[in-house]
Amino acid sequence: MTAISKCLFPAAGYGTRFLPATKAMPKEMLPIVTKPLIQYGVEEAMDAGITGMAIVTGRGKRAIEDHFDISYELEHQIAGSDQESLLDGTRHIRDKCRFSYTRQAEMKGLGHAILMGQSLIGNNPFAVILADDYCVTEGPGVLAQMIRLYDQYRCTIVAIEEVPMEEISRYGVIEGEEAEEGIFRVSNMVEKPSPDSASSNLAIIGRYILTPDIFQILENTAPGKSGEIQLTDALLTQAHAGNVIGYKFDGRRFDCGSIDGFIEATNHTYKSRNYE
Repeated sequence: MTAISKCLFPAAGYGTRFLPATKAMPKEMLPIVTKPLIQYGVEEAMDAGITGMAIVTGRGKRAIEDHFDISYELEHQIAGSDQESLLDGTRHIRDKCRFSYTRQAEMKGLGHAILMGQSLIGNNPFAVILADDYCVTEGPGVLAQMIRLYDQYRCTIVAIEEVPMEEISRYGVIEGEEAEEGIFRVSNMVEKPSPDSASSNLAIIGRYILTPDIFQILENTAPGKSGEIQLTDALLTQAHAGNVIGYKFDGRRFDCGSIDGFIEATNHTYKSRNYE
């Protein structure tokens, strides 16, 4: 049985690229057809055998908590109707999972958001899903694939994919030796390099398995670009000790933090699930 029982969801960001839609609604609640992004992430974690969902929120994010809670008025209103089955998914999540929440009072980067989740995680290895990265697969979900790899290597695992060099400055980038097909022993990582300085086009995307020493490393990590605590800088410390694996996952990722990626994900889901 895997040692991974909790998944952390950093969900405190403002979602400014989707204004004015995200002025009062969390970006994680933007729907891909009929389900919000964060629900797809929770379902992916459940597919990997995880039942503990830890969410780092911020001001104006109560809709996330409400979504995974019971709504007595709504459920009473549609009880016995054809619409009642539409709540089966959230009811299943509510029955199977435990949710815990904390707030990130200041937006100081992804590394800081993960550090804020320490009280929810404890001294255990854990998964991280960034709901902006919506992943679809033919077989097991991306996180399930990564947990199998963690069971083998017992170290930090980061999901990676090849991206066009003109987009590389939006990502953390790895370099390393390919130990097996699609599996890299990471030796170096750079946060948002320019295309001219990037050593590879292998970009880290929003799926991680992290070992608990990451919290102490983050506490001692100085702010990087934009004055934020970068997770990539903390991961580099682990990588220098030979404790980070990069994994080219099986599946397709949509960058739903961008408008183009969000529309592409919506169209793909609409067609693939026969809503037409």
